[in-house]
Amino acid sequence: MAAKRKVEIDRSKALLDFSVQADYETVSAFVDTMNERYSFLSVTSIGETILGKKIFMLSLGNRNAAKSVLYVASHHGAEWITTLILLRFVNEVCEYYKAGKQPFGVNMQALLSARCIHVVPLLNADGVDIQINGVSEDCILYDRLNKMSGGNYSMWKANARGVDLNHNYDAGFYEYKKLESENGIVPGATRYGGEAPFSEPETGALANYIRYDEAVGMVISLHTSGNEIYYSSGGYAPKGALSIARRLARLSGYKLSQPEGLAAYGGLTDWFIKEFDRPSFTVECGKDKTPISERKYFELYASVREMLMCAPVMI
Repeated sequence: MAAKRKVEIDRSKALLDFSVQADYETVSAFVDTMNERYSFLSVTSIGETILGKKIFMLSLGNRNAAKSVLYVASHHGAEWITTLILLRFVNEVCEYYKAGKQPFGVNMQALLSARCIHVVPLLNADGVDIQINGVSEDCILYDRLNKMSGGNYSMWKANARGVDLNHNYDAGFYEYKKLESENGIVPGATRYGGEAPFSEPETGALANYIRYDEAVGMVISLHTSGNEIYYSSGGYAPKGALSIARRLARLSGYKLSQPEGLAAYGGLTDWFIKEFDRPSFTVECGKDKTPISERKYFELYASVREMLMCAPVMI
């Protein structure tokens, strides 16, 4: 495996250059830079991945607010461009807040006094690293990963145990296991849901946080691709979700869709709706085949930028 080139961050820029591959080391450097720069930004960890990487949470606004919104990126290793989207979002919100500006008519200082925005930019840090950098022979799971992948990680979406995190939530999980069996799905790059709901530390950590923070009134989970928004689970949508979904669609230009087939089981959106009966959305960013090049990150960000800025005022 070739040596990884260290990414140098130009800290002189107010808006950082995120057109780089979003592996854990690079994301950590961006998070550290913003944490040092913005005293009003809270950076914590909600847990660790299988291979011991921190699962970062970046929080902006009133920590005691009655309502908060949660954004999550990179459930899937090959979808790491969504991490760049959320990092850019945090960077911009911080700069707008500091300057007292109102993007898209949203008064950031008023918003962040009444709401809290939580961002988990890199849920599946192991899977992202595997897809970008491959696996070194000193990795404790090298043999297992090599067997599951055949040495090809170009389309790797799962975590380090070969579990697709967005099929590992407790929402139609056991129905999905039957479909796994019928379709010959086994641990590997994608679609395997794990041995039990929340069997993986990544999904367990995120679910535990959501259960702990009763203020989380809406969840938006970024994926690729399709330029579409899912707002329901099994045909059911919480009160107000369709209205919000239509507004999100207008702001982004994305179409509203219903998940079908294997995609309709075990996801974060399905579980949040089932468990809390509150609005939750899966946003499929972009049209290109996954993984989408980091050179396209701003194009994708621009398509969802207004939606991300305005969503917190909708709950």
